Amino acid sequence: MDFKKMAEALVAKMTVEEKLSQMNYNAPAIERLGIPAYNWWSECLHGAARNGTATVFPQSIGLAASFNMERMREVACAISDEIRAKYNENKKQGFTEIYQGITMCSPNINLFRDPRWGRGQETYGEDPVLTGMMATEYVKGLQGEGKYRKVDATLKHYAVHSGPEADRRGFNVDISEQEMLSYYLYAFEYCIKHADPSAVMCAYNAVNGEPCVASPTLLGHYLRERFGFGGYVESDANGVEYLNRYHKVTSTVAESAALSVKNGCDLCIGDAYLELPKAYAEGLISEEVIDAAVIRLFTARFRLGMFADDCEYDRIPFEAVDCEKHQKLNLDMARESIVLLKNDGILPLSADKKIAVIGPCAADEAPLYGNYNGRASETVTLLRGIKEKCKNVMYAKGSEYLCEPRPYEERTESEAIAVASRADVIVLCLGISPAMEGEEVDGDYGTEGGDKRSIELPAVQMKLFEKIAALGKPIVYVSVSGSCLALKKQDACCGAVLQCFYPGALGGRALADILFGECSPSARLPVTFYASDADLPDFRDYSMENRTYLRFKGTPVYPFGHGLTYSDVKEHWENESTVTVENRGPYDTYYSVLRFSEGPSRALRDFKKIFIRNGESVKIQF
Repeated sequence: MDFKKMAEALVAKMTVEEKLSQMNYNAPAIERLGIPAYNWWSECLHGAARNGTATVFPQSIGLAASFNMERMREVACAISDEIRAKYNENKKQGFTEIYQGITMCSPNINLFRDPRWGRGQETYGEDPVLTGMMATEYVKGLQGEGKYRKVDATLKHYAVHSGPEADRRGFNVDISEQEMLSYYLYAFEYCIKHADPSAVMCAYNAVNGEPCVASPTLLGHYLRERFGFGGYVESDANGVEYLNRYHKVTSTVAESAALSVKNGCDLCIGDAYLELPKAYAEGLISEEVIDAAVIRLFTARFRLGMFADDCEYDRIPFEAVDCEKHQKLNLDMARESIVLLKNDGILPLSADKKIAVIGPCAADEAPLYGNYNGRASETVTLLRGIKEKCKNVMYAKGSEYLCEPRPYEERTESEAIAVASRADVIVLCLGISPAMEGEEVDGDYGTEGGDKRSIELPAVQMKLFEKIAALGKPIVYVSVSGSCLALKKQDACCGAVLQCFYPGALGGRALADILFGECSPSARLPVTFYASDADLPDFRDYSMENRTYLRFKGTPVYPFGHGLTYSDVKEHWENESTVTVENRGPYDTYYSVLRFSEGPSRALRDFKKIFIRNGESVKIQF
């Protein structure tokens, strides 16, 4: 079907005022043409978000840690089923409001260049190849492969954005073309060429002096001409009005709206395009430019089957939401998102041990969810997951996330020491929560905007860690965060160290399955784990010098791509593209093979995840 021709025919029947009304995210109905109202703003970072009950999968950084492209697409298919199911039901009830649509502001494919960035948890890590390949599968799973699109995927934030969040509305990034193309834009280009995403969202910042939402270089030269993008472009929330408020390249909102549209931003998330009638009246924008933008938007609506009676996705029932099949998939992905960083033989644990579970992350639901999330019908905390496997479990919170309690408040450190002293093994669950890193997050630990001041564990938790470690008991350390935390001391004195990247609603069950050996861990780090803040360059400097595993000159505690299993797996490379993987036992396990470039500039080039049984050998051709 020629959706563009359908859009052109419909747009030709509209008045200028009607066309302009459709360029705002909350587009009104045009009843005389049979066009229903539609709100374009919906979210699905790792599940249908802000729209009631949904399957809450691991946060994006955890999805990336799986290094499993096939599972990634399955997750995205499940998410888009739930989004369509909700949309279908709301249509029956006669409305679709904000967060209830099928045009999704996901995925976030910015690069996690600095571990202090609060929104790095939303990304697929620090490597452009990993990001591009995982994002491609996510987009394909969201959009489907039918006659129509199941939902629209939107690549964000275009481009070159990864903090600082506090300055994002007016921040300018000076960057060389070589670094911009090879690092910051690589995943956008790769995903556009391999997955045909429907939309791209502009970042708030400017690049080399041009605000992204009105950049002729980014939107015209690179996105349209070089990358061949044919979909629609949208602003981030209120991003258009920041042209005059923060970037100071225009004087009024009307001028900002006109400049954005003329340079290729078709849809405004915010209210700035309500000023387009004024801009048109003042001659700041032509009807020809308006037509091009509105045709792109209605091409998308036709492609989504909004005006059809034969869209296959209209038949997805409401019962798909948080269904048993999706919960099983969620558990499988959660298992593959948890990284085993160290194991001196203490793992897997025996269920007949007396286990002390200690730490503020253990019984808290928040670290399971991450941000931009839905709400699951069932949530399994780390403590609950362990209790499901072992009857002899003692628990103590041990400390708050951040602050020492005031004199009249509950004090838990002494209780933690008492519990730990009576245990055979201690599972210590420390770290941070989405309330301490993210978007628009303020607090003692985060700077304005949600970026971390430090990668060190908060002092109150480090004090607890040192007191528990001093007991000399065996410790399994579970680090909970959406980003790198400094784990040098933990690596030195704990028998095992695991990283939980906000592992989703069933994260506790997945962790317990790994701790007690019901499955072998198989995740790998999608980011470098540095030793301390001293390893980090200036946060505001976007040069790649001494950043990520690609250019870091120091020694990390755990490098990008690191991750252990319970089995003895060996790789035997015949050449740069052929490898035999041998599992010498004793576990069947998933295993990711990473292919890096040869020579001094070591960089990821490809990866494949396999399931390999004890005693089996598998030959892989890249």
